[in-house]
Amino acid sequence: MPKNVCILVSEHPFLDARIFKKEAKSLNKRGYRVTMIVPRKDGYLFDVDGTIFHDRFRSPTFFHEGIKVVTYEQIDPEKNIKGLHHNLRSGSDSRFNDPLTQLGIKQQADIYHAHEFFSLYSGVGIKRALTAIGKNCKLIYDSHELEPDPLVKQAQSTQKLKREMLAYMLKEVDYVITVSESIKSWFHSINPKTPVEVIYNSPPLTSEYNPGQGKGKDLLIGFEGVLNTKRGSFKKLMNIVETCNKNFDLRVRIIGGRKKLAKDTDPPVPSHLESKVEFTGWVNYDSIPEAMQDVDIGWIDLDAEYSLNNRYAMPNKFFSYLNNGIPVLVNQCKDMENFIQTYHCGYIVKKQQATAADYAHALSNLHSNRSEIIKMSTNARKIMETYFSWGHMEKKLFSIYSRLKQ
Repeated sequence: MPKNVCILVSEHPFLDARIFKKEAKSLNKRGYRVTMIVPRKDGYLFDVDGTIFHDRFRSPTFFHEGIKVVTYEQIDPEKNIKGLHHNLRSGSDSRFNDPLTQLGIKQQADIYHAHEFFSLYSGVGIKRALTAIGKNCKLIYDSHELEPDPLVKQAQSTQKLKREMLAYMLKEVDYVITVSESIKSWFHSINPKTPVEVIYNSPPLTSEYNPGQGKGKDLLIGFEGVLNTKRGSFKKLMNIVETCNKNFDLRVRIIGGRKKLAKDTDPPVPSHLESKVEFTGWVNYDSIPEAMQDVDIGWIDLDAEYSLNNRYAMPNKFFSYLNNGIPVLVNQCKDMENFIQTYHCGYIVKKQQATAADYAHALSNLHSNRSEIIKMSTNARKIMETYFSWGHMEKKLFSIYSRLKQ
């Protein structure tokens, strides 16, 4: 008999690549009945680029591509962090009154799969409530990132409460899934008894792979994702382009774009660089390989000095690049660095905070050594085919679910 799975979401868009495109659809394909409980903002669901769905997905409950979607109005749990801490410490479900918990209880699912720190909180409340009425269920925490991050600026009192909350919650979790080996070790340092599996943010293996990286006269670097004041650095990228073009022809393709935030005043592309910068606009998940076809190098720049999560990160774009045979250029982030050194599929700038000049120097070296780009490109595609595409990660997901069904 198929098992009922309930995916709990407190922050992510419901079409998130990891949550919906990969895990939910894979589980549905495997025969699980999948329900997602997802947040609205001011009554509307939102897309992965932040765009509001004004004319679609208006019903409180609906089906999309075989997945049942139940919606609720998003709240800010952190405003009541002391209350949440008390509820976890109490061992009871009586004060778990948030909408995600209450909707989750109604699903009477066999397995609950939480995707954020605060959706895990709701998952604990659901498990306690169902256990109290004799319903056995399992709880998975799918930790996309390290939270609480001890290096991020936050009130010490909040950090302390979150660390204690996580320790309480891990005692009630049946399985943790995460995205890097370092985050796995971090979880084990908190609770050595918690089973943890790494499932990378890998895409399905693209069939549109066309080798050829590094063979053109110029060099095309790609950036996948959003560039704004919080994510990515548009100014740094423009400085890289300007510096490199003093010595050789470098172009950049931004696959995604600049998402405007309140008071976000990112400048436009400098007029003398307009011919060197291409914006694709937001690209559908399934169309990313096409947008990357002739990219030579994929750029990732994360602040690893003031974020342990960044230091341990293995982001979606990292595997998107490799999937298309594109070597990765990244600053010194521990897990990406270890991966690149193991599989020789990219170039590392040995600084936790790298400057535009640092990246320009690295790109100049790569421009002068095209055989190295070609070799790294071949390795990148091969390891995705052999070990790391979503087809391989999917098997890990199914294995975890099979163990929890027993």
